[in-house]
Amino acid sequence: MDRRELLAGLRALPMRNRIITALDVPTPAEAYDIAKRLGPDGRFVKVGLELFSATGPAIIAGLSALGKEIFLDLKYHDIPNTVASAARVAAQLGVAMCTVHAAAGRTAMTAAATALATAPPGPLGRRPALLAVTVLTSLSDPELHEVSPSPDQVQDRVDRLARLAWDCGCDGLVCSAADLSRLRAVVGNEPLVVTPGIRPRGGATDDQQRVATAGEAVAAGADYLVVGRPITRSADPGESLAALADELTAID
Repeated sequence: MDRRELLAGLRALPMRNRIITALDVPTPAEAYDIAKRLGPDGRFVKVGLELFSATGPAIIAGLSALGKEIFLDLKYHDIPNTVASAARVAAQLGVAMCTVHAAAGRTAMTAAATALATAPPGPLGRRPALLAVTVLTSLSDPELHEVSPSPDQVQDRVDRLARLAWDCGCDGLVCSAADLSRLRAVVGNEPLVVTPGIRPRGGATDDQQRVATAGEAVAAGADYLVVGRPITRSADPGESLAALADELTAID
């Protein structure tokens, strides 16, 4: 499946079904409990480092059996051969999306994109979308300069890495909504963009530095939204997700 066909299929879903609930919990029991309570709008869930480290690939099969599509957010950042091999495994697991750090470099991103482009279709009938992480939403300008001294500001780094990722064959990007309006001007509308750091207006930002509401993110050009604590730590995850989905339906 080529990139254009893959992205068209992912964008064919109504916006209310493009909310990815982040299952950032330490046990499979907690993950399954939240997944079951999400209701009909909870089609996509995120499996990140915490949950995958606790459970391994079994969690992918278990959540898939509940009818969930998986955003596997492990942010591959290693030598090209290892990154490509990990991407092939993600395809075999049948996930809908997986992530690579753009900072892994041109050769690693190209290797991962090539591995997925040549992978056989998984259980979903399509290969996973490969998304490049530009700059983590938890990083501020001072922190970015501390770990990687450069005249770049956060937005400069995001723009440069985004152009590189798309050129290497990645299908899209993971970036903050705060970076997105300018990013779309840089890379255009074709790359799929998944936006974390979504918070209700006036809500706690937790450890995120660059946040936005769901409406602000979609208006800026986000295709999918990753929402964690506002859903998973609410008294009723299904109700919280439905309220957010209704907000997106109003602007769809």
